[in-house]
Amino acid sequence: MCTWKHRRSGMSGLKMYIFLLLVGSASVLQAVKVSPLIETVSDHKDFKKLLRTRTNVLILYTKSDMSGEGHLKLLSEVAQAVKGQGTIAWINCGDSEGRKLCKKMKVDPSSKSSGVEMLHYKDGTFHTEYSRPATLKSMVAFLKDPTGAPLWEENPDAKDVLHVSSEKDFRKLLKKEERPILMMFYAPWCGVCKRMQPIFQQAATEAKGKYVLAGMNVHPAEFDGLKQEFDIKGYPTFCYFEKGKFLYNYENYGATAKDIVDWMKSPLPPQPKAPEVPWSETDSAVHHLTEDTFDSFLEEHPSTLVMFYAPWCGHCKKMKPEYEDAAEVLNRNHDGPGALAAIDTTVHKNVGERYKISGFPTVKYFENGEDRYTLPHLRTKDKIIEWLHNPQAPPPPEPSWEDTASSVNHLGAEDFREVLKKKKHTLVMFYAPWCPHCKNAVPHFTAAAEGFKEDRKIAYAAVDCTKGQNQELCRQEGVEGYPTFNYYNYGKFSE
Repeated sequence: MCTWKHRRSGMSGLKMYIFLLLVGSASVLQAVKVSPLIETVSDHKDFKKLLRTRTNVLILYTKSDMSGEGHLKLLSEVAQAVKGQGTIAWINCGDSEGRKLCKKMKVDPSSKSSGVEMLHYKDGTFHTEYSRPATLKSMVAFLKDPTGAPLWEENPDAKDVLHVSSEKDFRKLLKKEERPILMMFYAPWCGVCKRMQPIFQQAATEAKGKYVLAGMNVHPAEFDGLKQEFDIKGYPTFCYFEKGKFLYNYENYGATAKDIVDWMKSPLPPQPKAPEVPWSETDSAVHHLTEDTFDSFLEEHPSTLVMFYAPWCGHCKKMKPEYEDAAEVLNRNHDGPGALAAIDTTVHKNVGERYKISGFPTVKYFENGEDRYTLPHLRTKDKIIEWLHNPQAPPPPEPSWEDTASSVNHLGAEDFREVLKKKKHTLVMFYAPWCPHCKNAVPHFTAAAEGFKEDRKIAYAAVDCTKGQNQELCRQEGVEGYPTFNYYNYGKFSE
């Protein structure tokens, strides 16, 4: 017969068992407590709905609830950072429902040493396995741009470059570091930056222990103050610091790793660019005019070609010897067909403004002091001499690509970024109007643009790299020849 004492003892044991069970359950629940921003999926119906309604999804598959504990904690922070831009989901392959779903999806996280697997789904279908570092910065960068290039610091070869993420860390580095620092301020989309990064990281390895070579992506607007402070107007910009003080810029963009290390041993400010050598008037067969002599010369010479030029202009420099040779040939014959003259429009600006000179070189033909023709096709000695012997009106100019109606969006430095970031896919052709390969490519590029004109996600764009501020834009985009084709995803350079 069971006594009250025995019953009390039995009840106490049962209570203790229930208590321990509840405590154990609570600890498990606590261990797998998931942020409300992470979607928990357990059946195929929910899985399909998730992919149908979300376009950018990273799913964590775990062997069990406990094996995903560390990742879930990190992914909670990631989910907060990409809220509205990406979705994080969790499938526990260790419970009965999750096991069926994982089997159906042919995902087996137990085969991984970590017991977890992360797969990314884009626009409703599988995109790629997440294999980049399991860090907040890398995962956020991936979800904000799943097709973009990895961060520079993810490259194992860049381990000796000190990667700086915030202005606070940058100031701290300047304050505490005793060694000289060469800081590379860059933008992820910048072509020249990408070309120089392997060189810079090799230099960092060679200089390890003696100097600090650091990199910092300062493209985001939060660094506008920093860019203004160090006069960062293009990428990359290299700044050299000693004991926290900025001393020089490093401007050798064609450097090798050895060049950088050698410069760090004996840093010097950039050498001033050699002044433009003026066109020698004393040894020239060409008549050099000024604002004071321009009109009187044209009165005395009824048939005159005038080359309006700028000393810094590359095309002018290329044309000068041809123009000189033509003048020498014409000067041998005192009864020649005409005279060749030139005027530096950067000095004698009033003459340039009078004839609306907007590009260099501009060649004009004057007859009895009257401006008759503009002759863009006269660039060589033979053509100049031939034309002067038989002056004819030039063929009508071909309409520029920009002036021809098409589905190509012609962009400049002022609207390039703004337009590109609105399009999912943009192919940009960087060109020069005079480039033969560009001229050959134009009809094909235009036809391709026409084929996608109804698709709002796709754009074809072109940038004339010979225009003013576009020259700096093209340099930043890594344009080294024409034509150059770059593909952008929402304004970010991809390939």
